[in-house]
Amino acid sequence: MTPSNKQAPRNKRWWPGILIGVFLTAICVLASGFMIEVTNTDTFCVACHVMKPFRTAWRNAPHGGANAKGVVAQCVDCHLPHGGFAEYVAAKAYTGTRDVILNMVIDPETYDWVGRTGSRREFTYDNACRSCHQDLTPQGMRTSGIMAHRQYMTGTIDKRCVDCHEHVGHRNMVTEINRYYGKKELAQGKPQ
Repeated sequence: MTPSNKQAPRNKRWWPGILIGVFLTAICVLASGFMIEVTNTDTFCVACHVMKPFRTAWRNAPHGGANAKGVVAQCVDCHLPHGGFAEYVAAKAYTGTRDVILNMVIDPETYDWVGRTGSRREFTYDNACRSCHQDLTPQGMRTSGIMAHRQYMTGTIDKRCVDCHEHVGHRNMVTEINRYYGKKELAQGKPQ
């Protein structure tokens, strides 16, 4: 036997492994894309019962479809960054894991939801807002809004979108939380 004849059988042994590897890689890529799509909906997010009042408040807000155009933004449209794919997936994995753990640890009926709204910069991204709202000085906007947006665009103020537009994503959120958990009133984040 010549050396070239010995190589032929050895090369043939690699083909099943290569084909299986390519097949499994394709399955993983497709499954990953499918899982990202499935977990990008409000239906998925509300699977944790703690999110139900937030979904109700979102549905009543402009981003939940209560707007003249009927546009609906999903949870991930605001609560995940819209930079690169790696940043998006990393934030999605971190946020999802954190939310699952918190849902197992906290008592949603006594949790200080109102106090948590002060941290909205942590879970709402400016580049998410800007991915849809590119024109920050549209026709018909009041002068005060135009001036504020110009300061924001030039960086002369240290503000983010959620600093001025607190309730645009979840209208009457505190009311919905209180209604869902049967609380009468909240004063400074504490049940009365």
